[in-house]
Amino acid sequence: MTDRKSVLVVVPVHLGGRETGTALSAGLADRAEVTVVESTDEDPAALARAQAVVTALAPVTAGQIAAAPRLEFVQCTSHGFDYIDLDAARRHGVTVANISSTGAEQQDVAEHTFALMLALAKQIIPAHTALAAADWATPRLQPALTELSGKTLGLVGFGAIGQQVARRAVAFDMAVRYTARHGYPEAEQRYGARRVELEELLRTADYVSLHLPLTSETRRLLDRDRLALLKPTAFLVNTSRGAIVDQEALADALEAARLAGAGLDVFDPEPPTAALRLLRTPNTVLTPHIAGVTRETLVRIALAAIDNTAAYLEGRPPRDTVG
Repeated sequence: MTDRKSVLVVVPVHLGGRETGTALSAGLADRAEVTVVESTDEDPAALARAQAVVTALAPVTAGQIAAAPRLEFVQCTSHGFDYIDLDAARRHGVTVANISSTGAEQQDVAEHTFALMLALAKQIIPAHTALAAADWATPRLQPALTELSGKTLGLVGFGAIGQQVARRAVAFDMAVRYTARHGYPEAEQRYGARRVELEELLRTADYVSLHLPLTSETRRLLDRDRLALLKPTAFLVNTSRGAIVDQEALADALEAARLAGAGLDVFDPEPPTAALRLLRTPNTVLTPHIAGVTRETLVRIALAAIDNTAAYLEGRPPRDTVG
């Protein structure tokens, strides 16, 4: 008989599945009884005895929480926590934590944001596709080519990742505007950033980049009406969560050339279905939610998640609790 706690580690197939989960759980093996699965309800018995769940973007629903009477702690291996039913967690006294203060992802998400912006501005994807087909497309592409220097970057959300994006924007000689619940005076001074209302940001920015969590308040924050505020020469970049944008309205805007382009790393749902129009709209650069999963970042994420779960297992207060 053991008094070690039981931990369920959940890594979906599209994020590496059991192999990645096994590697992730190695840091807990000497502290807990660990079961690795590819969906939260794959092993009902393991869920029922779990006192902690470590999840890599795998949903933890109200039904699953109810099926885990011993559950006390859920650790998200991400900044986002929208895939956890926080209301159910509160009702059952379950603590939920993310990795927001660790900085594990912020550098890579900021770099990826600029990769998408540059790909759009320099028409990298259509240029490569044309040249690979022996099509010297310079005359056709030239009217769409633009630069970042001197342009206005509008950041929707100005937390750790947003500020890392602002830092890089300074190097590109961009003017930075942001919208957030409260101001960040030190960051404003450091990056020359100015806080504005969302509608003003959308009307004036040449590049709009999203850096905020998905909540009931931010779901479809960029709806049809707000997307219509963007300049037809503007670009939209989303490395946060797909559901923050009305995807059908964005597809309409791109198809009608009411928007110059979009760089998207996130979708709703994930992976997206073949029916998603954004997979076929013009002037888009698409990546499969890889902004925060470089080799270096995955190590930092794993260490942060495991360290926080270890704190729970050892009776210490975990960091970055949400809800």
